[in-house]
Amino acid sequence: MATFLYKLGRFAFRRRHAVTLLWIALFALAGVGAATAPAATSGSFSMPGTEAQKAFDLLEQRFPGGSADGATARVVFKAPDGEKMTDPDNKAAVDKAVGDLRSGSEQVAAVTDPYTAQAVSQDGSTAYIHVSYKVNGMELTDETREALEKAGTGAQKDGLTVEIGGDALMAAPETGTGEIIGVIVAGIVLVITFGALVAAGLPLLTAIIGVGIGVSGITALASTLDLGTTTGTLASMIGLAVGIDYALFIVSRYRSELLEGRDREEAAGRAVGTAGSAVVFAGLTVVIALVGLAVVNIPILTKMGVAAAATVAIAVLIALTLIPALLGYAGRFVFGRKGRTALAEQEAARAAGKTGPDEAAKTAEAKPNLGTRWARFVLRRPVVVLLVGVLGLGALAVPAASLELGLPDDGAQPTSTTQRRAYDLLSDGFGPGFNGPLMVVVDGDKAAADRAVEQIKGLDGVAMVTPPTPNKAGDTAMVTVIPKERPSSAETEDLVRDIRDTTGDDVLVTGQTAMNIDFSQKMNDALLPYLGLVVGLAFLLLMVVFRSVLVPLKAALGFLLSVVAALGAVVAVFQWGWLGSLFGVEQTGPIMSMMPIFMVGVVFGLAMDYEVFLVTRMREAYVHGERPGEAIVTGFRHGARVVTAAAIIMISVFAGFIGSSEQMVKMIGFGLASAVLFDAFVVRMAIVPAVLALLGHKAWWLPRWLDRALPNVDVEGEGLRKELGGDDRHADREDPDAERELVRA
Repeated sequence: MATFLYKLGRFAFRRRHAVTLLWIALFALAGVGAATAPAATSGSFSMPGTEAQKAFDLLEQRFPGGSADGATARVVFKAPDGEKMTDPDNKAAVDKAVGDLRSGSEQVAAVTDPYTAQAVSQDGSTAYIHVSYKVNGMELTDETREALEKAGTGAQKDGLTVEIGGDALMAAPETGTGEIIGVIVAGIVLVITFGALVAAGLPLLTAIIGVGIGVSGITALASTLDLGTTTGTLASMIGLAVGIDYALFIVSRYRSELLEGRDREEAAGRAVGTAGSAVVFAGLTVVIALVGLAVVNIPILTKMGVAAAATVAIAVLIALTLIPALLGYAGRFVFGRKGRTALAEQEAARAAGKTGPDEAAKTAEAKPNLGTRWARFVLRRPVVVLLVGVLGLGALAVPAASLELGLPDDGAQPTSTTQRRAYDLLSDGFGPGFNGPLMVVVDGDKAAADRAVEQIKGLDGVAMVTPPTPNKAGDTAMVTVIPKERPSSAETEDLVRDIRDTTGDDVLVTGQTAMNIDFSQKMNDALLPYLGLVVGLAFLLLMVVFRSVLVPLKAALGFLLSVVAALGAVVAVFQWGWLGSLFGVEQTGPIMSMMPIFMVGVVFGLAMDYEVFLVTRMREAYVHGERPGEAIVTGFRHGARVVTAAAIIMISVFAGFIGSSEQMVKMIGFGLASAVLFDAFVVRMAIVPAVLALLGHKAWWLPRWLDRALPNVDVEGEGLRKELGGDDRHADREDPDAERELVRA
């Protein structure tokens, strides 16, 4: 592989005009396709195999023209102190709001009058209008939302408190803010890392092009493939992350090759042949993690994973072709002023016959950087570093044992939002269960429905059960059950299970609360199979890359340790409330049900990026004749700064989402930032070199039969080195104490 990529890198460098124009044409073509494609809908959401989904499907069949899966809203009114909602003036204000809602949009399916639907609290202080829509919250137009928000304006002027809750106010997720923050932070970090604007700009430029092609392609195909409006969100986030990382790896290796005395075209070829091999396999691990989301068997997650995987593949191709092409234009400006001066002096000396590639390389090696010093420190104290790293992450992982999964409701919103205030008004006036009613579907006649109602009334945790509402054929009925506790509580979850266990197979429980419960259960059930699939396939892939059994095993175990530690931190902050005020957590509760799988998929891909790039440089040095300890130092000398820069960029991008007012977005940002922090700086920078130092030569052991069975992809470029006739500058090290002296230095 290294030989093929070497030739590809040199070709792209020589034919830079054609390669660059090709990518620009693809970028423009994708943009035109996105601009001219039909507008995407929100996409259908389904959870095959769950009871809640079966109930929705039954409602679609038996109640044609209904809005079982449509958005809902509740406009909540509270009378001033000393007044009641039944007072004539207050009633008139509510009646006007009902009329405005019914005529405000064609997307409205039904509006209930609180005075005829028993939606006035017993003390008369609170009333609510229930609004149901023909489409889900993502498909509501801006005009429909504006009509909803203005419905209670007249009542507010009359002195009533008016708040609005429900998923009808759920706007499409805003994309771009996190990405903009990421680009700004990435630019600053890259300038510091490279000390040159051109070198810093290349990863940013190519990452934006890659994300642009990927997201535009998704937009162009969204309507045809029912990808929905949210599918590109994950693709843009992951595409930006890996696009910067992969370009960063190639540019960094190119600069190293130039400093070792290669000419520009040769340096580009060797950079793509060596670092490019690491990019290919790092990209494959990310693709495995994203495509593996299909294991969950939720179509929207599968589409998001496949779309993001395609964007990652584009990022890999750009790193292998467009980066060397642009390096051809960059010239010496890939270095800063001091670097250009040093390079010119080196070229002049080489032209005079005073130095060559090996001498230049030795000169570069003679200057230990921070990565070199850290690697030598770890080599001197591997046991201490290993114990501190493992015990520290283990302590952080302890709260994960108390992990409770669920989906946050409006009660988790900040108190400054109308959704949270509407939630609180309903809880005070009617009880917390009114915020999460259960919809029970009875597949039977009136007698079966009445029997189900009586069974449900006898269960603990039930506040109220409405009379059955039959369909026209009389063979199906709907029953609304109001729990005593809030939607995200364990008591409500137990009630859903009790209804399902007590009633027969012809009674199905659905509604938003039941859907959330089933979704959480489905995600929980899929976690271990997903983890096994992703880690297992990546283990095999890394075994091929590193020609080792222990190195991939160490990589997988280290990843699991960092993810569990990050989950522990999430539980401590968002479930237990530790340091909650520092991160803006106003209401503790269960952890978002898709958080573990989401973290596994995203963080695994990024962690393997760092693992592959850092350890392949060690493997390359080891194969070229260095002893295990020397190889670790070489890997850190060339890779530590790049991996550190890539990790800081990702941590900053994810941390930017912690400031969101949405609890789910805040939780995702905190969890991913924590996981990358732990994995990059504790696992890859401390635990990995400590374990490799303790294992020595055994780290690179592979049974002979397995060595013969596995394909030789030559990631470290040994075949390329032989083909180019390069000398092994470490072959003359026969002194067994050489490594010990290096460590003592």
